Amino acid sequence: MHSNDIQLEATWKTKLCDEFNKSYMQTLKHFLIQEKKAGKKIYPKGENYFRALNLIPFEQVKVVILGQDPYHGPQQATGLSFSVPPHISIPPSLINIYMELQNDLGIEPATHGCLDSWATQGVLLLNSVLTVEHKQAASHQGKGWEQFTDYIIQTLEREQEHLIFILWGNYAQKKGKFINEKNHLIIRSPHPSPLAAHRGFFGSKPFSQVNQYLKKHNKKQIIWNIPHE
Repeated sequence: MHSNDIQLEATWKTKLCDEFNKSYMQTLKHFLIQEKKAGKKIYPKGENYFRALNLIPFEQVKVVILGQDPYHGPQQATGLSFSVPPHISIPPSLINIYMELQNDLGIEPATHGCLDSWATQGVLLLNSVLTVEHKQAASHQGKGWEQFTDYIIQTLEREQEHLIFILWGNYAQKKGKFINEKNHLIIRSPHPSPLAAHRGFFGSKPFSQVNQYLKKHNKKQIIWNIPHE
């Protein structure tokens, strides 16, 4: 990947242009090209690889919700962690996120799984790995994306103040190990997946914690209600 070839929001391009030119990103680009040449279906679509970044300028990020890798079913992946297009069934983890949102703030669960309204308010819905092969969970782990998204997190951590990092599950918590808790808030809990949610995700009240912290630091709070499509 070369920075000149990437369709990326201008403030992020400034921050990340050198990273795109590094050898690990060139290797990743080659891997993705070869996978597509071999006829493999890759999610999300190419124009959505960096959609989480394109929906919000660097300086406007307030919250980072860290996911693992994209959904691997047809038409599910949008480039935003945990989000799906409005016409796609709401995945189990997101159903549990909505349940906790109702428990925390009394917000009725949305009828669809599109989280664009969170993203445009400053919630960076960032997966650790930005692509996946059709029906092959975690198939693109260890190919370079993790290094790239680590760099995104480190740049935010270093250059911003009073961000909130929501780390659900062990994977996200390991990835966030270098975040300085003196400058930022980290919200940790088990993952919202059906396998783990009952171990402490339910009742963790992440959404009210976010807004309390934003209010404390004179930042506009997030409207967590999902608009009807």
